[in-house]
Amino acid sequence: MQKNVKLIPRKPTLTKLKRVAAYARVSTDKDAMLHSLSAQVSAYSAMIQQHPGWQYAGVYSDEALTGTKDNRAAFQRLLSDCRAGLIDMVITKSISRFARNTVHTLETVRELKALGVDVFFEEEDIHSISSKGELMLTIYASYAQEESRSASENTKWRIRKSFEKGELMNWRFMFGYTIRKGHIEVNPREAAVVQEIMQRIIAHEPLAGICRDLNSRNITPALGGKCGTVQLRALASNEKLLGNALLQKRFVNNHLQKRLLNNTGELPQYFVEGSHPAIVDEATFHQVQEVLAQIADKGKGRAKPRRSVFTAKIICGKCGSTFKRVTSNHTIGWNCRTFQERGAAICKSKKIPEAVLQALSAEVLGTDGFDEAAFSERISRIEVPADNVLRFIFTDDQTVERTWVDRSRRESWTEDMKRAASARAKQRWGEKHAESNDNPCHQE
Repeated sequence: MQKNVKLIPRKPTLTKLKRVAAYARVSTDKDAMLHSLSAQVSAYSAMIQQHPGWQYAGVYSDEALTGTKDNRAAFQRLLSDCRAGLIDMVITKSISRFARNTVHTLETVRELKALGVDVFFEEEDIHSISSKGELMLTIYASYAQEESRSASENTKWRIRKSFEKGELMNWRFMFGYTIRKGHIEVNPREAAVVQEIMQRIIAHEPLAGICRDLNSRNITPALGGKCGTVQLRALASNEKLLGNALLQKRFVNNHLQKRLLNNTGELPQYFVEGSHPAIVDEATFHQVQEVLAQIADKGKGRAKPRRSVFTAKIICGKCGSTFKRVTSNHTIGWNCRTFQERGAAICKSKKIPEAVLQALSAEVLGTDGFDEAAFSERISRIEVPADNVLRFIFTDDQTVERTWVDRSRRESWTEDMKRAASARAKQRWGEKHAESNDNPCHQE
């Protein structure tokens, strides 16, 4: 019997486009470099879109960030998109543009390789997904890391030589001064505020009170934000207010971590007198330092308060801030930080007695009395959506709401508070009676 064999034609398959992205970076924010970054982005966009078989997946770019740091926003977005399966290949100019830390480079490339994502380094002509890719990457990345170390050491040497000559390096911001391209001049408006602060400290005004007043007047520190006691103390004790400068107060630990550390004797320091115009005189400055020293001495004798399990866990539903522990009239409670620092005009949050927090926490946890360990382990946070309402969010995302009723004034008074009030009333009555007896117009 003759067999009849028919050829079944294959169905035409559509060529899948390779989704290609690019990564570009410059490590300085100078105009020339930013122009270079813009040119890189344009060139990569055109190259990918004009290449047959490629689908444009975007160009990710970071400005003024070094390759030794992992906090590059665009780079992190690129990795996230690769993990989400949105990219098949990444193009970058060189290994030094990608990262200068050998370990980080290899870890990232290996992760992307496991995801099926190829990284192409143009200058080195290396595809990470190739068999020889990792060997060549190890060699080139090590070289790039050493180059980064060498550049960092050269920069440090240049800065330290400038310090030896008494030159003010890397001083860009300070409240009271305007600094532009090495030219330092007094800012009259800010200098007047500095002088006011110094006089108020000499008058023994609380630092927190000065900060509240400055914030209410919308007077912001040199780097923006709100004025705090730590910033205020640092400003008032800075020798630069006298027109002098202590150089090399801090230093960078290494070229990889780039952590700024306080210089406690690791490197020499240099004191320059008359380096720039002064804002305050020496007598005022030394008076302020004496007051600050007295404040510091008082603080040394105080025991640091133990951190409460409620700290940073109570969230205000009106402004989103956290609650802080407050003590008033011998009672302990928790109130919104915004209300405490900026007043009811900004947030009209209501204080929650700590006893109420403990009682309701024990109730939702089902414990016999308040158990700090159980609370820390099982409660993620407490939201306050409205007055007298607490929403407990468990670590497993379970939600339980509880309400509480304000105690009447009579119920809230303890025996000690009643005795103290009685004593004050008797004292006032005695003083009033004595005034009546001393009045010559008074007749029995």
